[in-house]
Amino acid sequence: MPNVTVTENAARRIAAIVAKEAPGTFLRVSVSGGGCSGFQYHFDLAQTGEPDDIVIERDGVKVAVDSVSLPFLEGATLDFVDDLMGQSFRVENPNATASCGCGTSFSI
Repeated sequence: MPNVTVTENAARRIAAIVAKEAPGTFLRVSVSGGGCSGFQYHFDLAQTGEPDDIVIERDGVKVAVDSVSLPFLEGATLDFVDDLMGQSFRVENPNATASCGCGTSFSI
């Protein structure tokens, strides 16, 4: 079982987003090379899964992570925050040794 947590706030926001989409839409979280710190998070809506997806469910919503991204997200928490900086999904990642100010880029 993957050790990735989706918070209640994130699940609530995902539910609001996918409610406006086609039935079966879910959030895909992935990691790729790039960004100002070496790796960056991507958040996309998808309607079809991939064979190697790991699916995390919380409060009726699904979040998919591909098997290549999963090691980078092991132990991470996906949250949704609404603060003075704006609204955004935020990944609290214990594997990241540094991150940039934008919050979507990190290094290991």
